[in-house]
Amino acid sequence: MHIIFLTMSNLIGVAEPGIYTDLMRKFRNEGHQVTVVSPCERRLGEHTSLKKVDGVKILGVRTLNLQKTNVIEKGLGQILVESQFKKAIKRHLGDVKVDLILYSTPPITLMGVVKYLKKKNPQAMSYLLLKDIFPQNAVDIGMMSKTGVKGFLYKHFRKQEKQLYQISDYIGCMSPANVQYVLKHNPEVAPECVEVAPNSYEIQETIVLTEEQRNSIRQKYNLPIDLPVFVYGGNLGKPQGIPFLMQCLDANADRQDCHFLVVGNGTEYGRMEAWFKEKKPQSVSLFSRLPKEDYDQLVRACDVGLIFLDYRFTIPNYPSRLLPYLMEKKPIIAATDPNCDTGSIAEANGYGFWCPSNDVMAFTKTVDKLLEADKEVMGEAGYQFYLNNYTVEHTYSQIVKHLK
Repeated sequence: MHIIFLTMSNLIGVAEPGIYTDLMRKFRNEGHQVTVVSPCERRLGEHTSLKKVDGVKILGVRTLNLQKTNVIEKGLGQILVESQFKKAIKRHLGDVKVDLILYSTPPITLMGVVKYLKKKNPQAMSYLLLKDIFPQNAVDIGMMSKTGVKGFLYKHFRKQEKQLYQISDYIGCMSPANVQYVLKHNPEVAPECVEVAPNSYEIQETIVLTEEQRNSIRQKYNLPIDLPVFVYGGNLGKPQGIPFLMQCLDANADRQDCHFLVVGNGTEYGRMEAWFKEKKPQSVSLFSRLPKEDYDQLVRACDVGLIFLDYRFTIPNYPSRLLPYLMEKKPIIAATDPNCDTGSIAEANGYGFWCPSNDVMAFTKTVDKLLEADKEVMGEAGYQFYLNNYTVEHTYSQIVKHLK
């Protein structure tokens, strides 16, 4: 079977761990032919090319810079990327027969590419890996509006979203709440076509730190050795509701029974850094993004994982940050909007607690609750939930069952 995977992630190979690279390796290892179509941003100075890397074909399509660039180039790049992908596919993969067209959001702007591939391969199955629900997520946090001038943009993207659902034979969502949301707000979509196909990783060997190793890592980052450490790692952007995170840290800045660690970067990092420098909180540490190996080691030496999402969300996000916590056997606190089911699933399965992301006192009480809980038992419960639900085998099986 020949799979073509369309992604806006800059994949130059599939050897490194990741939700997409792990899935592509799984297809490869099961004997399928895999072609990945991925942007090759102009800053890399390379032309569009087709290469075989790690046993899969990588069609790197030269585009404008799509990330870490100015708004004008990023916007223009997103507009042009569809035609650039189609042109590259016609040139390099024009005579290839495709059995499965796999693609993910964000963005929704590859709809024309999927349409083109479906027209050329009418027998192929199209499968959408729905990672975010755009444009409603942008409306929720004030980046877009349904009325006024911005309303035209919303209507344009909403039309594209519906068309993307329409041309998808199946839609794989990240959680049950996502499935319910898609069906409720898009009644034209057949219920049998929407299912849970979550983020997933290959099962990796669990690394258990000795007490000496754990203490050494904590000393390296000037973290307390004898206190539980709550870690927030990942993006510090608007979707994460950073003002509320800062309020929670401010309210718990001088605790003597635990410590808080924030590691990451993003559009709101400067705001967090300014607060940190002004307050000099005794029980909080802040680091910008670390190399992956260092970050993984640091999380391994912590005790509890933190997840934050803006309370204004009406769509049920399911944060990718959850899986690394579960894989490292860390119980979690999910401070989110009530539409998100991350916290309710964690509580139902014994690996975490939920609190609303607009109530600082509730967060503090949840910290107290977790300090009293058996963190080791909860961490093990989370790891077992990962093994039973979030390995790459689950996502792979969910997709290929429709091809049998």
